[in-house]
Amino acid sequence: MNLTLEALRILDTIDRKGSFGAAAVALDRVPSALTYSVRKLEDDLDVLLFDRRGHRAKLTPAGEELLEEGRRLLRAADELEQRVKRTATGCEVELRIVLDALIPFERMLPLIEEFDREDFGTRLRFSTEVLSGTWERLLVGEADLAIGLSFEGPDLVRSSGNFRVKPLGEMEWVFAVAPAHPLATMPEPLEASVVQQYRAVVTGDSGRNLPTLNSGLLSGQPTLTVPTVRDKLIAQVAGLGCGHLPRKWAQPFIDSGILIEKQTTETKPEGPPQYAWRADTRGKSLKWFLNKLANPDVQRQLLGA
Repeated sequence: MNLTLEALRILDTIDRKGSFGAAAVALDRVPSALTYSVRKLEDDLDVLLFDRRGHRAKLTPAGEELLEEGRRLLRAADELEQRVKRTATGCEVELRIVLDALIPFERMLPLIEEFDREDFGTRLRFSTEVLSGTWERLLVGEADLAIGLSFEGPDLVRSSGNFRVKPLGEMEWVFAVAPAHPLATMPEPLEASVVQQYRAVVTGDSGRNLPTLNSGLLSGQPTLTVPTVRDKLIAQVAGLGCGHLPRKWAQPFIDSGILIEKQTTETKPEGPPQYAWRADTRGKSLKWFLNKLANPDVQRQLLGA
């Protein structure tokens, strides 16, 4: 008798139930059939798998070793079976979603909870990138859906026809500094030549191969590069630099006087955030997310304060 998944399931059930008789009931088999299968396996392997001297079927050290590894195989086989079934029903085994730093992960939590109630059985894998890095994940096939994309994307996106891109909603930006920052008391609008003298807080572009994007940064301006938009907000509140922030993020700090809004003549970040996906992807889970992302209420939830 070769070592089969059926044999491993028999061993697993006997160990969990404590006896051949109880395992036979659980497996809807006669006890003699289980006894024969185990003895045949012991003969083939030339090892003793169960110590039969007591009332309870107890594994020998060799049996414990076999079952420990065997249970891993059983779990893998069960998972493979479920994956095949999900694929047959049109549901992806896994959906990879990359968020731009404009979209903090916690804003996705209500959507994830709602998605779970649909019981698609699809694993969700989230990652976060910044600027061109978000596009890059989609282009190289490491993401199925990208949310919060800045700008229209590389030429490859616009010309290939392999991707679909839609606006996620409008985002207003505001130039803000801490009250103690030198720019806070200067007359408005601030000229670019004036702003250029002071350090800008910028989120670092995480792209590796695409051209680096620098939103709202003046040529030659000193920078403090931080990982996320939230970190940028914190740094500007601390007076460590200046720059544009999403208004909905900055407004509470402006209202309380922690930040000062300033009018400028410099270029502001342009274009609404977007979401994009590969045109050849048709899984049910992706379609569910695309339907939700088209909802203005969901868009406001993702882009809100």
